[in-house]
Amino acid sequence: MPDVTWEEPFCGEGNSCYRIGVDGDGNSYIAVAGAEAAYLTDSAESLRQLIRDIKAGKADHLLGDE
Repeated sequence: MPDVTWEEPFCGEGNSCYRIGVDGDGNSYIAVAGAEAAYLTDSAESLRQLIRDIKAGKADHLLGDE
């Protein structure tokens, strides 16, 4: 795993907690809080757009019924 600096978790309603991180090369990462070893990586702008869409309710169908 690359050396990632993780931010504090962002938690929505229920158990939906995510962390955003960045490595020394400028790559961005997103992971479920507590499972940072299983992450997605992409450009910072792609991950920002993903977060904006989640906050706007466009990805509620992905979050399950918890």
